[in-house]
Amino acid sequence: MPPAAAGSCPSQGVRLRRRGALGPAGLRGEGHLSKRKGRKMKFLLLIAFIHFLPQCTGKPLSLDEHQHCHQQTFKEIKREIAGYSDIAKAIINLAVYGNAQNRSYERLARFVDTIGPRLSGSKNLEMAIKYMFSVLQEDRLENVHLEPVKVPHWERGEESAMMLAPRNHSIVILGLGSSVATPPEGITAEVLVVTSFDELHKRAQDAKGKIVVYNQPFISYEETVKYRLLGAVEAGKVGAVASLIRSVASFSINSPHTGWQQYQSDVPKIPTACISMEDAEMMARMSSRGTRIVVTLKMEAKTYPDTGSFNTVAEIVGSKYPEQVVLVSGHLDSWDVGQGAMDDGGGAFISWEALSLIKDLGLRPKRTLRLVLWTAEEQGGVGAEQYYQLHKGNISNFDIVMESDSGTFMPMGLAFTGSDKARAILKEIMQLLQPINVTNIYENGGETDTEYWVRDGVPGASLRDDISKYFWFHHTQGDTMTVQDPNQMNLCAAVWTVVSYVIADMEEMLPRN
Repeated sequence: MPPAAAGSCPSQGVRLRRRGALGPAGLRGEGHLSKRKGRKMKFLLLIAFIHFLPQCTGKPLSLDEHQHCHQQTFKEIKREIAGYSDIAKAIINLAVYGNAQNRSYERLARFVDTIGPRLSGSKNLEMAIKYMFSVLQEDRLENVHLEPVKVPHWERGEESAMMLAPRNHSIVILGLGSSVATPPEGITAEVLVVTSFDELHKRAQDAKGKIVVYNQPFISYEETVKYRLLGAVEAGKVGAVASLIRSVASFSINSPHTGWQQYQSDVPKIPTACISMEDAEMMARMSSRGTRIVVTLKMEAKTYPDTGSFNTVAEIVGSKYPEQVVLVSGHLDSWDVGQGAMDDGGGAFISWEALSLIKDLGLRPKRTLRLVLWTAEEQGGVGAEQYYQLHKGNISNFDIVMESDSGTFMPMGLAFTGSDKARAILKEIMQLLQPINVTNIYENGGETDTEYWVRDGVPGASLRDDISKYFWFHHTQGDTMTVQDPNQMNLCAAVWTVVSYVIADMEEMLPRN
């Protein structure tokens, strides 16, 4: 048998046809019987060979499979990747300097100016999904469709906070997602200011019947967000009547930041909202002087039954291994403030741009390049979890899952989670981006929506960009198109497109552990 092509096995498409009778019984002599036995033995050997032959076309191989089917050496893979240099340059030229320059920015601006913010369960999100379904079809992408899911539906309603003592002062607040309402007349109570959960529990006797104000320092988003997530629960445990949480941000211009929070079934549910860094620090200073602080909090927040929504999907179908998938994504939903341009309009639209650029260049990768615009990410990856449950039976065909959800500022590289061999391959692919000086590889490539796949061994990647100002605008009224920069979005789109196309077009899938 001639050697199989690199990365493929001849088992695909092999067909066996068993012969029928060889002729009238009277024509069968001993020689003929001997030949028949020989053919039978060959047939059995062929069956045995096919039984042990790995079904590895286009897929990563295990060590055992390597003994049966040719796998590219790393030297061959490097040579294969280097062969994409001209295509990478064409993608970069089109995205950064050519006819597609600023396209993702202009598409995003039109979208957010038309639709506005897109909270899970809202009419705006429903309009956004219909809008994207239409424009993806107009862009002549393939298999454009919607996949139904159930998502949370919470509305903030009117809300306010007023300091009554030691002086009258209007406190700017943003209620946190899933918060309960106050009574119509509001809650008026003294304030207890703490800097940590430990301090709260040490002062548990002081907290009963009070509004707890958290003035925790910002360390990092990952470390500090626990106060937003669990602040109401911890305050409820010690008998507080409400909680106000310093916004999880590194900078503020009197701007509160909203976000999702979680109750526990065995703890009383109390109203909870975020306040600005400025107001949190002011009340901390007042409290340190022994000043009595009284606040009236009013919130009309309401939670409705889960409602229907959709993940939005479009593809460029693969030319050779269409059943195998390289997934690029961002989430379409946002919070109900600002425009959701940064979080995550930019990530969603550079993911769409990746497919557009590939189509415009007349390219069709070997694997299917699939765009997914997630719904209800802000509530904990709700739409993505249901997508995973629907498609996880096909997990071996997912080559890599990519999500951009940390802004589309000046790109620095790619974060990656996967095997050491796959990381080495990604490092080579990133060298194709030397013309725009974006070649770094970082750790932790999973995002909220892709973490389900990464946890189960699928390689995961996310865009890494300069997020020094990201948490200035995160979940605030300031998340608008003014935050976005068209040149930076061009570069992000180029990175996203080169990486996703090359992975989708390489002969072999990325190796897994």
